[in-house]
Amino acid sequence: MNVILQEDVPNLGRAGDVVAVRDGYGRNFLLPRKKAVMADPKNMTQLEHHKRVVAAKQQKVKHKAEGIADKLKELSITISREAGEEDKLFGSVTTKDIADALRNEGYIIDRHDIHLEAPLKNIGIYDVSVRLHAEVNGIVKIWVVKK
Repeated sequence: MNVILQEDVPNLGRAGDVVAVRDGYGRNFLLPRKKAVMADPKNMTQLEHHKRVVAAKQQKVKHKAEGIADKLKELSITISREAGEEDKLFGSVTTKDIADALRNEGYIIDRHDIHLEAPLKNIGIYDVSVRLHAEVNGIVKIWVVKK
């Protein structure tokens, strides 16, 4: 029996996959629990239409993320901190500080999407990677200056 999965099923497949299962498993478990529907021509056409709609939405989101990445490439953010000898900061600049600075510039980016190898502990200029989409990363220039 071929079925179209409506949700992710462990050890079987992801939502939208067409899988072959044993008749009893499909009839007694997947179909009654609405985890799958029969893979008949009507449902297959609905699945293809749904995939096209989702792909179009994903393409639109990716295109928007690429536009933001281009704007971020030109953006330069200055963060001032107290510093001691040899330009070492008292404390550090973290992803939260960078996210707050980006928010002040009008870009709402979650701090978890900002990638730092380690917190910035010295005065200087840094290129910081920002994940905007699964396939799109942006680069922001961060200037850490002495207060």
